[in-house]
Amino acid sequence: MTPGSPEWWLRRLHKGLANRNHANELFDAYYRGDHPLPWLPSQAHAEFRRILRMTRSNYMGLVIDATAERLAVEGFRLPGTDDSDDDTWRLWQGNDLDGDSDKGILESLIHGTAYTLTQPNDTPMPDIWIEHPSQAIVEYVPGSNRRKRAAGLKLWVDDWTGRLAATLFLPDWVWKFDTAMPKHGVIAESVIWAPRSVPGEDWPARNTLGAVPLVELANNPRLLSGGVSEISDVIDVQDRINKTMADRLITQDFGAFPQKWATGYPEEDSDGNPVQPIDIGRDRIVATDIAETKFGQWESAPLDPYSNAKREDVKDIASRTRTPAQYLLGEMSNVNGETLKASESGLVSKVRQRMRSFSEGFEETMRLARQAAGLPVPDEGMETIWRNPEFRTEGEITDAAVKQLASGLRDMRAAREFLGMSQTEIDLIEGREATTGLDATLARITRPVTPGVPGDGNPAAP
Repeated sequence: MTPGSPEWWLRRLHKGLANRNHANELFDAYYRGDHPLPWLPSQAHAEFRRILRMTRSNYMGLVIDATAERLAVEGFRLPGTDDSDDDTWRLWQGNDLDGDSDKGILESLIHGTAYTLTQPNDTPMPDIWIEHPSQAIVEYVPGSNRRKRAAGLKLWVDDWTGRLAATLFLPDWVWKFDTAMPKHGVIAESVIWAPRSVPGEDWPARNTLGAVPLVELANNPRLLSGGVSEISDVIDVQDRINKTMADRLITQDFGAFPQKWATGYPEEDSDGNPVQPIDIGRDRIVATDIAETKFGQWESAPLDPYSNAKREDVKDIASRTRTPAQYLLGEMSNVNGETLKASESGLVSKVRQRMRSFSEGFEETMRLARQAAGLPVPDEGMETIWRNPEFRTEGEITDAAVKQLASGLRDMRAAREFLGMSQTEIDLIEGREATTGLDATLARITRPVTPGVPGDGNPAAP
């Protein structure tokens, strides 16, 4: 095949998807809590295997969810403006990205990457979808430092025909292929593709965007390896926890209850009849008239060492992922606000760092969407507005917003963004204020009071 040809790109990108399929399945299983069971000899009893199924404690899902729940896009700001751009936000909401963007962020945190796909449709509202990393892949121009996309592939199974379908995106053209679904899994080298025939459609089609419409949402990307899963380096710790839990449950089932023993107990009575086993109960006394018989019990196996070992492993997860320990251990007592804020500072710093890499992907997506909608496209300077990742009381946030407004550090709209209001909610409030004159009154109230100066911060002054 000729390097750079559509067939060459199709086979190359398909192979790239297949190569990372195992990692995608592994991270997905650990997020869902479907961990491999701790090792057990093949000849072990079924009772032990039943216990092992109860050993999985899913901390991986909690690590990812603690980060994902603090990442929420609130709007986009164009260069040279202070307010959120209404047109860009309209495209965002028109494609249900208020919720779907959360899915993209979640999948990126799990797998290390996810994608958006923008498609013109000859209307002012182009389509934007979130794509799973098992079905989409992008390759970059060598030497472009992961900024210029050379090609992209979307792969899926057509539910109507049962065939494996692929859409190849190049900067100038869009191609569609399909093939019979392989019976023994999808092996890239063995698939024979053919141009896809769709009634009423003509492929290849011109790519009117002039750029690959698949955009990567990379999580904490590295220069050579791209996005990284949040749980990639703590899976071994999760396995240790599962092993500790297996040991604890087996010990709890077979060694935590004191085992009884007896010596010198006769097997037959004086008439030669078998002696019935000792019937032990809370309302019974075990006695015998044979002086040589002795009874006793062994000490029960302690469970504290297993609990302590598990706690230490959970602390390892907390420190490596910067997830507050109280999230993982479920323990909190006599904690004041400042201590709680300090315990979450590492997670907040991590979330702010993740925002920067996600912002690049979302901003490129909305630039393509604006182009497809016929709106002016800023070359640079677009900014993603994120919800504040810090959890603070309503009183703290309101007090800070009022002080920033009074000192002139923020205007009224920016103060409302700081309070966590959505762009839609802010627009509704500003619309009401425009008809009631409330904005001018609020501005006067929040100005600092200067004694002897009429009108400054004094609602009663003219």
